[in-house]
Amino acid sequence: MMKTIQETIQLHNGVKMPRLGFGVFKVEEGSEVVESVKTALEAGYRSIDTAAIYRNEEGVGKAIQEANIPREELFITTKVWNKDQGYESTMKAFEDSLEKLGLDYVDLYLIHWPVEGKYKDTWRAIENLYESGKARAIGVCNFNVHHLKDLMEDADVKPMVNQIELHPKLTQREVRTFCRDNNIVVEAWSPLMHGKLLEHPVLKEIGDKYNKTPAQVILKWDLQHDIVTIPKSVNPSRIRENASLFDFSLTNEDMQAIDQLNENERFGPDPDHFDF
Repeated sequence: MMKTIQETIQLHNGVKMPRLGFGVFKVEEGSEVVESVKTALEAGYRSIDTAAIYRNEEGVGKAIQEANIPREELFITTKVWNKDQGYESTMKAFEDSLEKLGLDYVDLYLIHWPVEGKYKDTWRAIENLYESGKARAIGVCNFNVHHLKDLMEDADVKPMVNQIELHPKLTQREVRTFCRDNNIVVEAWSPLMHGKLLEHPVLKEIGDKYNKTPAQVILKWDLQHDIVTIPKSVNPSRIRENASLFDFSLTNEDMQAIDQLNENERFGPDPDHFDF
């Protein structure tokens, strides 16, 4: 059982990644993202997940500087956006992100979506960044099994992480099984389905047993499935609440009850039918 928010999972290249991180999707650039990230760091989070398309990398960088936490204790993720995919444009996009973040390297660099005809060239650039030490780990987002198989046919370095939409209504069993069999860590974005699950009676009932909220139950379910999870909030009490997961455990019955909520229901786009 995870004992603290500092607990990590080891990627296949030996890098340790926090199991619980803080996401900043749709957190506004400027004071909102700066204060949210600082609150998260004060609450004990050490993993911050941003992306070029979120347009808040500068604010994340400012919060990191102001928080005054040793760089080696932090785990910073960003991503290359679709229009920047391709070899040269990925290299440039990475440098832009690094400059905005004010960092010398990132801990994890991800392809944001599997843009057809481009993601293999993008991956070659990302492998280059990995080999140069500018990205300590590399991976993908929103890759289905067929995307992963296709990428891995020509890749020199296997992705270390696949960040996908994953929550009790979309449990992604097939992708998770493939990733587990290939030693790729699964990371959940939108773990709370943008708040749509917080009134679900099954989750409320389980939460009541432990005096926990449905959000805390979902995040615990992720962690007990060895899924890295990155809840997002701009509310300081919620940020702290989402980190308070280490004084209870879900039973096998609880886990199965949550697993059974799956309806293959997406909040975001389907990677196979996404207008890139």
